[in-house]
Amino acid sequence: MLKQYLTLIFLFFLLSFSNAQDQQYKVACIGFYNLENLFDTEDDPAINDEEFLPTGTRLWTTEVYQEKQRNLARVISELGTGLTPDGVAILGVSEIENRRVLEDLVKEPALASRNYQIVHYDSPDRRGIDVGLIYQPKYFTVTGSKAIPLMIYGDDESRIYTRDILYVAGLLDGEPLHVLVNHWPSRRGGEAATQPYRNAAALICKNVKDSLLQIDPNAKVLVMGDLNDDPTSPSVKKVMAAKHKKDAVKAGDFFNPMHEYFKKGIGTLAYRDAWSLFDQIILTEGLVNEKQNGFRFYKAQVYNEKYLIQKTGQFKGYPYRTFDFDNYIAGYSDHFPVFVYLIKPLPDRP
Repeated sequence: MLKQYLTLIFLFFLLSFSNAQDQQYKVACIGFYNLENLFDTEDDPAINDEEFLPTGTRLWTTEVYQEKQRNLARVISELGTGLTPDGVAILGVSEIENRRVLEDLVKEPALASRNYQIVHYDSPDRRGIDVGLIYQPKYFTVTGSKAIPLMIYGDDESRIYTRDILYVAGLLDGEPLHVLVNHWPSRRGGEAATQPYRNAAALICKNVKDSLLQIDPNAKVLVMGDLNDDPTSPSVKKVMAAKHKKDAVKAGDFFNPMHEYFKKGIGTLAYRDAWSLFDQIILTEGLVNEKQNGFRFYKAQVYNEKYLIQKTGQFKGYPYRTFDFDNYIAGYSDHFPVFVYLIKPLPDRP
């Protein structure tokens, strides 16, 4: 009986809350994961990938590459499975070299049965890394996508080439949904000196959101990514004006559920023994409003399972990374993944 009912609702898991009516919901999981330098083993003369070659400083052999892929696939296969059996329906990713590495990733045995599809564009990033998105087509249908360039310039007025912002529009179980996948400029050169670059990226996300809301005031937009800023940084708090309390969110606002984790000292990466929460998922009011019948925000999570934490060495207690400097230690990523659950009320059964 349960299997038949799950099929009836397109395999979304049923979540029952203890209330008088025992309301049931469809659940969708959407996440983001910085895959930490997921390069292939072939030399691409168009980018600077020399260290990630079998003859490079990282000794990036086929065996190492395949183990990295298995590790990442294991993590991704577990995201969201606490409430939905097929796990994450949509996953934004960063630090990938090209489309090929995602093609290899979704073919891993831990993920192959989910039939993940890919949205990817090559970015002009000077390190040769991109952002991308994978999705399960039985839950999400892509209706459009494009790469939005981030035009930022140094003191000498030369362009700084960084990752594009990936915009994907689609239907989540028939509902319009807009996703912006980001990997904002790093803090290399100093947090304050580079803050304007991240503010510029934040402004693009805000402007896209505002444009979508002009068309549909209830548009459901998710901004996700490695923002290289915390929830309290100017780019997120001031430029995007993301609220951290649901009851403070009004029409046109962003809501940032990751703020509560950051306030508790929980992060997604560590540096010099201090935690940062750069990996965030930020939502528009349309995904917070409980009066509408479609998908809405339920809760967020930083996925920091014990096996993803390094047990020894200089980075003990940090996310279990792939390399300790140039020494391969067979970890996963130097970032923890994050995800949100969205829920949609189901009609009462007769």
